[in-house]
Amino acid sequence: MEEFIISSKNKNEIMDINSKVEQAVKKSGVKQGIAVVYTPHATCAILINENYDPNILLDITDSLREQVPEGKWRHDKVDDNAAAHIKSAIIGPSQVIPIKDGKLTLGRWQNIMLADWDGPRQRTVFVEVISK
Repeated sequence: MEEFIISSKNKNEIMDINSKVEQAVKKSGVKQGIAVVYTPHATCAILINENYDPNILLDITDSLREQVPEGKWRHDKVDDNAAAHIKSAIIGPSQVIPIKDGKLTLGRWQNIMLADWDGPRQRTVFVEVISK
């Protein structure tokens, strides 16, 4: 299993981790199988979407900010980050990507990203590459 750290600079930030996942797949030598990308944090998530137009990531962030406003949840009394927990639960902590011919089978415009809803922080990402 490969592991890496990524640091966010903002409270809400989506960061491209595609190249790091590709490196883990290449290092594994697996030609056919799957890559499981997982983050063990309750206030961030792993997503796959377009990263060519940066407005998509801003739209995702804005949409979730509208759907899950801050400061109105019971958990906010504990550490004021309930919205981050809810956003992360909506997206989820992991993604599974098939590997074919030693490469991730992502669509033309797709990249793997980590969304941090409670930054700035350092986040750990695990990549488990499993052979078919």
